[in-house]
Amino acid sequence: MDEMSSEEQSPRGPLFYIGSAGLLTMMAVEAVAVIGRHTGLPVTGALEIVQFAIVPAACAAMLIATLRGAHAAVHMLTDRMSKSAQRLAHRIGAALASACFAALCAGSAWLTAEAWNSFEQTEVLDISFRPIRLVVTVTAAALSVLFLRKAMRPEKPE
Repeated sequence: MDEMSSEEQSPRGPLFYIGSAGLLTMMAVEAVAVIGRHTGLPVTGALEIVQFAIVPAACAAMLIATLRGAHAAVHMLTDRMSKSAQRLAHRIGAALASACFAALCAGSAWLTAEAWNSFEQTEVLDISFRPIRLVVTVTAAALSVLFLRKAMRPEKPE
């Protein structure tokens, strides 16, 4: 993977810091939990904290990759197509990704609505699932819209 030169780097926005905070939280909690296990002082609920820190990190990463057009892609077939076929393939791919994230959003919204009044929470620390379900639902909706926009106004293939 090529490193971006300092001229190509875009400024770090709030998504970068949200994702970074999630990753740093995961690393810190796991490091303390591992040390605690080896010293006989286990950290209660470490796994639950890590699971909740993963969600904003993953959501931020997906949004950043989508906004920058930095998703991993293999171009073995599309590089051999004509320019118009490449544009059509990119447009169809973006439309399918939009549909996938729209389905994920619908399913997540459904689960959120069904479990909203059930006071669903983790077993050890009693952390509510509501905020995490909302983050996943909003992120899936945003990703669906971003891919739909890309399908409607595709960028020229490289």
